[in-house]
Amino acid sequence: QVQLVESGGGLVQAGGSLRLSCVASGNILRINAMGWYRQAPGKQRELVATITSGGSTNIADSVKGRFTISRDSAKNTVYLQMNSLKPEDTAVYYCNVGGTLWPSRQFTSWAQGTQVTVSS
Repeated sequence: QVQLVESGGGLVQAGGSLRLSCVASGNILRINAMGWYRQAPGKQRELVATITSGGSTNIADSVKGRFTISRDSAKNTVYLQMNSLKPEDTAVYYCNVGGTLWPSRQFTSWAQGTQVTVSS
């Protein structure tokens, strides 16, 4: 079993910043990719950013230059620093983690989601 706990969402004015965190715990042998997705009302869930165990990142064009993803592998934690927020960034943000449970079972888990609301 893997548990993901998110924090850092909230209400912010346009142009402001927020930092999301997601901590993974459980019988984890190894974590590979970690990422953030978001879903706005009436829209499909979309990728925001991912980061591999080696530190390679993939950032959506819509947030490139404003959002930064990072991870602390020792703490099984992934972060999303969101700057210059826009009203269109308003969504529920979901953390996603994939890896291997002890001794060898692959897993992919989703967090419960955290609301980010950007007011104009």
